[in-house]
Amino acid sequence: MPAPRIVVLAGGVGGAKFVRGLRRHARAAWPDGAGGSTASITVVANTGDDLWLAGLRITPDLDSLLYALAGVNDTSRGWGRAGESERVSGELAAYGVGWPWFTLGDLDLGTHIARTALLQQGLPLSAVVERLSARWPLGVRLVPATDDEVETHVLVQEDGAPRDLHFEEWWVRTRAKVPAEAFVQVGVETAKPAPPVVPALAQADVVLLAPSNPVVSIGTILGIPGIREALLATPGPIVGVSPIIGGSAVRGMADACLRAIGVETSAAAVGAHYGSRRQGGLLDGWLVDTSDEAAVAALEERDVPTRAVPLWMHDDEASAAIAAEALALALGSRTA
Repeated sequence: MPAPRIVVLAGGVGGAKFVRGLRRHARAAWPDGAGGSTASITVVANTGDDLWLAGLRITPDLDSLLYALAGVNDTSRGWGRAGESERVSGELAAYGVGWPWFTLGDLDLGTHIARTALLQQGLPLSAVVERLSARWPLGVRLVPATDDEVETHVLVQEDGAPRDLHFEEWWVRTRAKVPAEAFVQVGVETAKPAPPVVPALAQADVVLLAPSNPVVSIGTILGIPGIREALLATPGPIVGVSPIIGGSAVRGMADACLRAIGVETSAAAVGAHYGSRRQGGLLDGWLVDTSDEAAVAALEERDVPTRAVPLWMHDDEASAAIAAEALALALGSRTA
């Protein structure tokens, strides 16, 4: 069959692992010349984690995707660049600048400085991402969900007083130990999708929801006016991959985020949270892990076609197998 046009909605580390697997599968399934071209993959990245710090614009999820796809990420830590040093962060801390618990590596700071310089020259974030991506052969098109500044804040009670924390402070400094009362996407009401997003969704043969945080990654992307509508209008099927395995978050503290919006930490509950596209939700299909096979019948009753397959992304090969299953469910063939 011809190579499909694929759009992926993704957050950071988990999304990066999934997209690497998708790229690997697509290269094998549609090599150069098969069906006219290799598969086209557009990755729409969450920008809700973005922030200004020490005068620099930091984009954690975009950078995790960029570094992982470029093959320069630190696989042992799971984030940042390989071979990092942290001399500049040490100097900043000595001057009392920035967040001492939010360490930025020197190579990583090079990216932030370049990004900030290009933004200050007047380039929109999507053009900056394209410029930075050109350094490496990523094999996908990486785009931010929006060029506008939309930052996720967390409303909490800390030390007996209400506080409004940037998501990164809640996530990194408190390790999500301070219960979240609500998540607020500051600036989302006036934001617009980045220019490549809506056309990519309008032409997509398949849309995949990566196993990213459904509240602050996928949820933030969907909260940008115009993206949910474009997603629901896409001609291709929409298939999601559960970020919950056996009642636990695969990575990070997604359970703390789900708890704040009243959703149980389970593959079935997250699938129901996204909902059936035929019933006004998002999904035409949902992948759960084999340990959550009991969720299949419950979700099928909710009109969400569901398949149980191994979902642990131990390496690129395992991630590629998961991507293949997602495409098979979307395209109605295990040979997709």
